[in-house]
Amino acid sequence: MNYSEYLSYDALGLAELIRTKQITSSELLEITIELTEKIDPIINAIPIKHYDLAREHAKNSKDNGLFFGVPFLLKDLNNNLEGTITSGGSRVLDNIKADHTSELVKRTINSGLNIFGKTNSPELGLTVTTEPVLYGPTKNPWDLDRSSGGSSGGASAAVASGIIPMAQASDGGGSIRIPASCCGLFGLKPTRARTPLGPASLEGWGGQSIFHCVSVSVRDSAALLDLTCGHEKGAPYRSAHQEKSFLEQINIDPGNLKIGYLETPNTEIDDDVKGIMKQTINLCEQLGHSVESTSLNFSSDEISLAIITIISANVAYVVKSQSLQTKRSISNDFFENVTLQMANNGNNFSASDYVNAIKINHKLGQELEKMFEHFDILLSPVLASPPIKIGYIDMNTTDMKSYIERLTRYSPFTGIFNQSGQPSMSVPLYRTKNDLPVGSMFSAAFGNENLLFSLAGQLEKAEPWVESLQQMRKKLYETS
Repeated sequence: MNYSEYLSYDALGLAELIRTKQITSSELLEITIELTEKIDPIINAIPIKHYDLAREHAKNSKDNGLFFGVPFLLKDLNNNLEGTITSGGSRVLDNIKADHTSELVKRTINSGLNIFGKTNSPELGLTVTTEPVLYGPTKNPWDLDRSSGGSSGGASAAVASGIIPMAQASDGGGSIRIPASCCGLFGLKPTRARTPLGPASLEGWGGQSIFHCVSVSVRDSAALLDLTCGHEKGAPYRSAHQEKSFLEQINIDPGNLKIGYLETPNTEIDDDVKGIMKQTINLCEQLGHSVESTSLNFSSDEISLAIITIISANVAYVVKSQSLQTKRSISNDFFENVTLQMANNGNNFSASDYVNAIKINHKLGQELEKMFEHFDILLSPVLASPPIKIGYIDMNTTDMKSYIERLTRYSPFTGIFNQSGQPSMSVPLYRTKNDLPVGSMFSAAFGNENLLFSLAGQLEKAEPWVESLQQMRKKLYETS
């Protein structure tokens, strides 16, 4: 199989080749490794490689699981594979190996996927770009001077470049949808607690964080969620009951939907993004959906307060616990400056401050659920501008004021659906005049991934994005 053939398949397509004995899992893995060695030095997406482990797995594993034999990458954050490093992009955990395998990773392996490495993440997954001091910046395959997004920026770059068709990602404030938008991929953040986080930690950031993937195709995302979703023992809460397969939904017509376009009058949006949102609205209307403007009747100051309090408190806990675990100091020798400042903020919040933040999130969830009584779907941009230049948002800066201003101006849209726990997806329908991808964000009521997958399947057929990815990859490979 040559590169061109390899790049024409999604993960389910590659699995079908193995199932029908057109290629073996070992042969497929070697193609992926060869491609990694060719492309990763350019984009810096996969700092941790498990080639020997994956080769052994391909050689000895039994032929089972829907994705049997398909190479796969974990995100280097909060997800353990026993005997391998999970650094969280932080020097404090550099070369520290896991003593257990996480529940989600077990389900991933049981699906048939063959893990051959871990993708780059900003320190502790704390920002919207992927530029950790530990491993250096991951570059966007569409423009190597620009960010691939964060915190799943290594995953998005690996998939967009064609190394693999799907990779693990997580989302605590937009970290699936943001890199999907930056790299022209499909990325769905599931409903709160839809996928497991244990056993080391049974929830993340007060329920805001959840794992899933970024992918080239909608069907890969749906199929993987079928295989990895469901409660785990001891988890503090469970997601909404799912009766039907998510994969079935992508071929079901969503019907004529009532879509609310979220207007944010005080948010500055790039002209390219505005133009792409107009194209998205036009497409939705052509497909028979109605779109009308709406706005969220909730204090933006309260939203920001809740996010800052909950994340900072969690960072304070993690920094202290990781320092104790490794006997490495809480200093800039092992942590980046923004992480240290957030930990300091977290230590200064009181217990009642944290309770107040949780209650704000609950009230926000109630307000959004009321909006879904009137609308089937809410639509907005993923980001306020196309992918930013590498270095523009720097987690090792000492200028916290500029850091926060740049971060909040760039990414004002995604976090509310982490706070509410509702499912939300980035769909790569269009690109800017400079051929940079910009995602359109569609969100649904709590537990209603079914509707999002149905709509995504319809949008993928109406405005397929694979051809533009292939054109970008061709240019990337010509320079490698």
